[in-house]
Amino acid sequence: MRMDFQKGRYVAQLAANAQDVLACQTLRHRCFHGGDGIDVDDYDSAFAHLMITDTACGRLVGTMRHRVSTGRDAATGYAATFYDTSKFGALVKTTLEIGRFCTDPTQHDPHIVRVAWRAITQIVDQQGVQLIFGCTSFSGTDPSPYARVFQRLGQTHVAPIRFGTLRKSDHILALRGVAAAGARQSPMPPLLRTYLAMGGWVSDHAVIDPVMQTLHVLTGLEISQVPPARAKALRALV
Repeated sequence: MRMDFQKGRYVAQLAANAQDVLACQTLRHRCFHGGDGIDVDDYDSAFAHLMITDTACGRLVGTMRHRVSTGRDAATGYAATFYDTSKFGALVKTTLEIGRFCTDPTQHDPHIVRVAWRAITQIVDQQGVQLIFGCTSFSGTDPSPYARVFQRLGQTHVAPIRFGTLRKSDHILALRGVAAAGARQSPMPPLLRTYLAMGGWVSDHAVIDPVMQTLHVLTGLEISQVPPARAKALRALV
């Protein structure tokens, strides 16, 4: 699969060698763990890595890893470590798992996320993807700053029953069970907002991940549910 396009000052392309992957892993560490280091695990070798570069400064400002799967392979990726994704392969023919999506914490240009979504759209179109899924992270393991977001997700955006309960981990938090009283509330992650705007859904629980020091929810999007106007706008980005 090819990917190489530019939108304004940003270029999106796939990592072509070990040095590119290392750059992605370095940015991931800065975003998820803070400071210098390399965020790496056993799944990196099975995934392709998207790079979004700011041509104005020559810096990598966004990355994600992704894998297109068919059949039972949907239940063997990173997300399946925490969630029961065993039904995905029976419900749809082709899936796209997305993970480790992040943008440089010093950059706040919303166009970076838009370019990432255009890249995702290109993968969907080229590979005939019917379902996108992955873990959407909330920084830290304290749920109280996200109580209102979690309650909203639990009330209006839980996955359709045909996907099952999705529960697998022993370290979970029911989305409707977090008290918001007196807590300073943090906003919803931009990537998750976009998922929901296109008709996406989440698991009915968050998983507490002590390794990544995050709370995360399984997020899914059936391509057939994306509003036509939104799909047209994504394709128009390039």
